[in-house]
Amino acid sequence: MTVSLEKFREDVVERGSYRSSRETLAPIARKPGWWTTFSFSWSVFVVFPFCAIREFFRSLTVEVWARQCFKTVQKAEKFGIPVLLDGWENRANHKGPVVYLANHMSTLETIMLPPVLLAFGPINIFVKASLSHLPCLEKAAAHMGLIPLSRKSPREDLMQVFTRGVEQIKAGHSILIFPQGSRERVFSRKAYSSIGAKLAEKAGVPVVPIALKTDCEPTRPDGKGWFKDFGTVDPSKDVRIRCGAPIVGKARDVHEKVFAWIKAQLDEWGLPTDDAR
Repeated sequence: MTVSLEKFREDVVERGSYRSSRETLAPIARKPGWWTTFSFSWSVFVVFPFCAIREFFRSLTVEVWARQCFKTVQKAEKFGIPVLLDGWENRANHKGPVVYLANHMSTLETIMLPPVLLAFGPINIFVKASLSHLPCLEKAAAHMGLIPLSRKSPREDLMQVFTRGVEQIKAGHSILIFPQGSRERVFSRKAYSSIGAKLAEKAGVPVVPIALKTDCEPTRPDGKGWFKDFGTVDPSKDVRIRCGAPIVGKARDVHEKVFAWIKAQLDEWGLPTDDAR
């Protein structure tokens, strides 16, 4: 039996947590191998062309996008990968838009987060520009609320974040930013930008930190090729998405508090971090 998106959101919003149950989780995890990697990664990869096709036929909606993304949660459980969410009462207790700041381990979180975050209201996500410029995907990306960043000029990216971010927050949308910019195996202070904290201060909204464990599908270590985002899937590892309490204050202080909180969660889960400045 698979969990429905409605039941999933009910648990997250009303209870603040979700945990794969005996009914939804395969009793025996799939063995690692090329077929496991291909079939699981396909459920992640197919989200983007699916949305592009629905956009072409003018049938793409945010809810359609969320439901297609949610199929990856269902796929994970079908493969015996436990999905664990906690701390979401922190978000439910705050009404209004926020800036979400999350660590970035793999492509998987970019697919698993939308069904969660959309349960609390509309969102926009800052993404690398190349993603939204894939064939037939630019209009779909805009429809889904993805805002491209070039990552070539920090100054231009900062102005884009401030301009578009504040605009969307005033419209009642929350913003998701991955301050690391790119997917990193190690959560490092050196690679952690303060751009999200600065946006929150400028817009006058709190930051909500999110800690993610998605190493069941890591980025390929060689970082090469069309499928570099889809490394060997390991169903023995779980997926964890933890939400922290809203943080308000000056950007410098918020930045430090968010980094420390995310690092503490990753340390608890036994994932690599680096606090060196």
